[in-house]
Amino acid sequence: MTTTTTPFDRARLSRAPRVRSLHLGDLTLTYVPDGLVRLKPYGWLPAATAADWSSHREHLDDDGFLVAGIGGLLVERGDRALLIDAGFGPESHPDDPANPLLGRLYGGELLDSLRRLGRTPEQIEAVAITHLHSDHLGWAWSAAPGDDAPPFAHAAHLVAAPEWEGRDLAAEPRLAVMESRVRAIGDGEEIFPGVRASFAPGHTVGHTTYTITGGGRRLIAFGDALHAPIQVTHPEWSCGIDHDPAESAEHRRRLVEELSHPDTIGYGGHFADVVFGRAEPQAGGGFTWIPVA
Repeated sequence: MTTTTTPFDRARLSRAPRVRSLHLGDLTLTYVPDGLVRLKPYGWLPAATAADWSSHREHLDDDGFLVAGIGGLLVERGDRALLIDAGFGPESHPDDPANPLLGRLYGGELLDSLRRLGRTPEQIEAVAITHLHSDHLGWAWSAAPGDDAPPFAHAAHLVAAPEWEGRDLAAEPRLAVMESRVRAIGDGEEIFPGVRASFAPGHTVGHTTYTITGGGRRLIAFGDALHAPIQVTHPEWSCGIDHDPAESAEHRRRLVEELSHPDTIGYGGHFADVVFGRAEPQAGGGFTWIPVA
């Protein structure tokens, strides 16, 4: 079945994300902002051409960057709370014109964002990590100003076994800060009521998605399997830093098909201000990303 595109404010495709929530049965899922990175589209998605970006100009901001939010997904069930990914932490880096991938990059808002939602870091029982890149680990190794330890030092840090086993301390020595808190998890393991891990290598060797089920629906928190909504339309466009671009593209094709199912929602933590959505079939074939919250 094909449909026409459901209307929404397309300015959201290039706008900084805000707090957004939805419910799956007795689970509440909330995007918790930490910061932002401006991605350089020709370096980040090298298969895309100037003609492609001309056709999809609404995905770029006024300066020609892809706007990618950085944050975490708060999963709440009553008094219990899980956080998926831990933002970038209290760091900021300006645009380096010599860097073909990244423009300005900053974090630091996640703890305040949590508190505005009525949660303290101490109430987070576990932090589930999609992969070991710094924009997903910031508050796992960084302490807030004036504190001696990272805010989630009391909590288990859940990392896919192949991702943790393949870590490179030479490239990222800060991983040693969180080592004592890491619990390696298996493919298909339930890590929280209604939340199950699935290995999805490609972006990294042990990249992991989390499927959250409740109320007869499911949400797939797909990490960096997709970085931008335009990849729902073009799943063949792999990221310039994917560990295995071919494997990443194949997983993306399967993922987009899953996200078109009527009972399935996706969560893309880097998806500008459209973090929750679905893949809507288009006349003539293919899909487009439509926000649902």
